[in-house]
Amino acid sequence: MTFSASLSADSQSLPSRQPASGSDAAVDRRSESSNGSAGGLDSARVGLLEGRMGQELADLVRRHGGVPVVAPSVQEVALDARAEVEQLTDGLRNGLIDMVVFLTGAGVNALLSEAERIGRGRELAEGLRWVTTVCRGQKPRAALRQRGLPVSVMVPEPYTTSEVLDTLQRLSPRDRGVAVVHYGERNREIADALEGWGSRVMDLCVYEWSLPADTGPLEALIADLEAGRLDAVAFTSQVQVRHLFQVAGDKGRALGLMQALNTRTVVAAVGPTCARALEEVGVTPQVVPEHPKMGPMIVALGKHLRERRAAAHEGDL
Repeated sequence: MTFSASLSADSQSLPSRQPASGSDAAVDRRSESSNGSAGGLDSARVGLLEGRMGQELADLVRRHGGVPVVAPSVQEVALDARAEVEQLTDGLRNGLIDMVVFLTGAGVNALLSEAERIGRGRELAEGLRWVTTVCRGQKPRAALRQRGLPVSVMVPEPYTTSEVLDTLQRLSPRDRGVAVVHYGERNREIADALEGWGSRVMDLCVYEWSLPADTGPLEALIADLEAGRLDAVAFTSQVQVRHLFQVAGDKGRALGLMQALNTRTVVAAVGPTCARALEEVGVTPQVVPEHPKMGPMIVALGKHLRERRAAAHEGDL
C-alpha cells in the first residue's frame, strides 16, 4: 500500500511485514544557519536556555554576530526502560507492532542505547526494518539514519502534535499495533487519539526532562532579563519555558520575569508549540520562524533586531 506524497517528502511505499526501504525520497536541505546577514545580531546579547545542543546554538549566535549568554534549563535523564524495551523488541519479533513513532532524536538514541545495554540492540534494530517508522522532524530521522535504519514517513512542519496526529490518521492505524517513543514526558494527546482510533498502543518513555542540578545560571539569566541586560532570549522547547518560570516562581520573581519578557527583551520561539508555551505564561514572542529550526530562528531574530534598530534610528531623525 502506497501513501500519498502529501504525507511528507520522505513518504515511501510501505509493504506489509517486509523490510522497509533504507532510503528517504527527499531530504530537506535548507540551511539552518544561512539566508541572512552573518552580522545580523550586531553584538546583541542573546539568552539561550538550550542544554544538550547549547554549544551548537551558541556558536550559531556568534556566527551571526551576537553574544550568547548560556543558561541551560533542561537536562535529559535516562530512565531504567528495560521492561519497555523488552516489550517493544518482543512485539516487533512476534509481529504485534506495525508502526513505531519517534518524537525526538534523543528518544531514538536512548531507546537503542538501552537495547544495546541489555543485549538486544541488533534484535531491536532488525525489528525496526520490518515496520513503518514515523519521525516527527529531522532529529529523529537523523538519529535513525546514523544507525543505518530506515525512515518510512516524515511528519511535516511545523512538527506539532497536530501534524503528528494528521499523519498518523492518514496511516490508517485502526487495529494496528503502534509504539510511541515519547520525549521527556508522555504526550497523552497522541496516545489517547491512537486509542480512540482503535490502535493497540504501546507507550515508551525512555528518558525524562529535569532541571539542571545547578540552577545558578538560570537564576542569573532571570536577573539579567529583569534588569534589561539582554537584548533577546531564544527558546527552543516548551520545557525550557516551564523550567525558567518554575525557577523564577520559586524565587518569587515570575511576575517580574513575565513583565521583562514583554517589555524589555525580544523573545524568539523556535516554533508554534514553544510559542504557545510562552503565551500560556503570559509572554508574547515577537519572533517565530517559518521553519521550526534553530538556524531560521536566529536568522529571523537578526532580521527583527535590524528592523528595530532601523525604526529607532528613523525615530531619532
